[in-house]
Amino acid sequence: MRFRIYKEVSFDASHRLLHYEGKCARLHGHRWKVEVWMSGEISHEDKILFDYNTIRELVEQFDHQVILNREDPMVAALQPFQQVLTTPGDPTSELLALLIREALTMESSGEGRDISIDKIRVWESPNCYAELVHEGE
Repeated sequence: MRFRIYKEVSFDASHRLLHYEGKCARLHGHRWKVEVWMSGEISHEDKILFDYNTIRELVEQFDHQVILNREDPMVAALQPFQQVLTTPGDPTSELLALLIREALTMESSGEGRDISIDKIRVWESPNCYAELVHEGE
């Protein structure tokens, strides 16, 4: 029997898009919202598909961070004063969805169960989001 779970997590963080012309090229913050849908077989021991707290912890690594492209010259300017979370490209909603999916994939594969990450939605504002959908859908 396959089950499907859903988890929503919010965090506050700033970012800027190094390769973008417009407002988002300036450092600014958002109240981000991440939605995760997963499906698969439940564990025979604990009767859960995947721990909601693990999803929350993986997403909250971004909370109250400055998130920048690792090539951004602002990284070197800020690091003497605070931690900077760097990404392999501009930290767009799309890239954050991909990074969250990779972290969830690593965590779920370590449990040795057949778990699918069906969809991840990263809201950058109340009216725009990027959605990463499993190819099987």
